[in-house]
Amino acid sequence: QVQLVESGGGSVQAGGSLRLSCAISGLTFSSYRMGWFRQAPGTEREPVAAVSTSGTLKFYTDSVKGRFIISRDNAKNTVYLQMNSLKPEDTAVYYCATRGRPIDSTSWHRTSDYEYWGPGTQVTVSS
Repeated sequence: QVQLVESGGGSVQAGGSLRLSCAISGLTFSSYRMGWFRQAPGTEREPVAAVSTSGTLKFYTDSVKGRFIISRDNAKNTVYLQMNSLKPEDTAVYYCATRGRPIDSTSWHRTSDYEYWGPGTQVTVSS
């Protein structure tokens, strides 16, 4: 049974930082690309970042470039999202997801390409 569990969410003031973690079990983690997505109330789920199996390739949506960093530790079956210089518009529920198919700059953002999803963790940024 595949399980993804996000943690590290919370409330922070604008300009602050949070580090999200996503622990995965039930599959060969090192064989899966990983993505982070977010969904604010009344909006569709949107891609935030993704990383290749080795951690070498990383992709970011424009609004988080230079502020967020995705990384992974294959020995710990965990993917991270370091979020710096947070803004109120970053407020959302953040989800991690697995991706079995190859990843590149033209496809990393497709929600439908990700198979398994965590329940999400709430991030609230106040001004």
